[in-house]
Amino acid sequence: GDGPYGDSYQMNSDNNGPYGEAITRELIPYVESRFRGIGEPYARVLDGVSTGGWVSMALKVFYPDFFNATWSSCPDGVDFRGCQLIDIYKDRNAYVNEYGFERPSERDINGDVRFTIRHECQMENVMGIGDSWTMSGEQWGAWNAVYGPRGSDGHPVPLWDSKTGAINRSAVEHWKKYDLRLVLQENWQTLGPKLHGKLNIWVGEADSYFLNNAVHMLDGFLAKADPPAGARIAYGPGQGHCWTGITETQMMQEMSAAVQKIK
Repeated sequence: GDGPYGDSYQMNSDNNGPYGEAITRELIPYVESRFRGIGEPYARVLDGVSTGGWVSMALKVFYPDFFNATWSSCPDGVDFRGCQLIDIYKDRNAYVNEYGFERPSERDINGDVRFTIRHECQMENVMGIGDSWTMSGEQWGAWNAVYGPRGSDGHPVPLWDSKTGAINRSAVEHWKKYDLRLVLQENWQTLGPKLHGKLNIWVGEADSYFLNNAVHMLDGFLAKADPPAGARIAYGPGQGHCWTGITETQMMQEMSAAVQKIK
């Protein structure tokens, strides 16, 4: 997944280029032809954890006719009202919450804060060209490059000021294209029938990066979606990051059953 600004998330983006098209039109068909793959959508299943959790779900959402189903664990923010603890649509500052306190980025299983978003971005500022987290190739820099617009200088437009954390409202509109809950909600009449019973999502309720919050927001939409989503979303009480509610063997069995059902 290496892109020019960190992980490409296997998505087409203004800053990284056409990774989504490359993987679906070039890489996967090549692998299938080279290693005698079936080469049909019903035989292509997805799974992933954390970054891979988001990627596996996003590939199914953006390329619903190319893949069968996805098994996604602790996905990165699937609703940008819960971009970790930042609501990019309402919050004014990424580093400080509405109560005036520093916003946590990572917690341990007992809830103690390991570091804040400001601390994490200060580290990325040091690593990034021009003292900017957007050029660090690390977590926040990678997200910003995938989801955000490209500036007149040829670099990703920062969602927030690197020093103060003040959110740049002009960049938010572009991020909406990658807000999975929003994409589903706005295109559900088309996507709903294609995704019915195809989404399997797990997340721990004590996720290190508060990713469970966004999953709940997505769940709020899918639970009431019309036509019905038939999605499976499971939560692990007391479970941290990378929790999956079934074993790898069980997942493989479910994948096999999904393939056989359509075949």
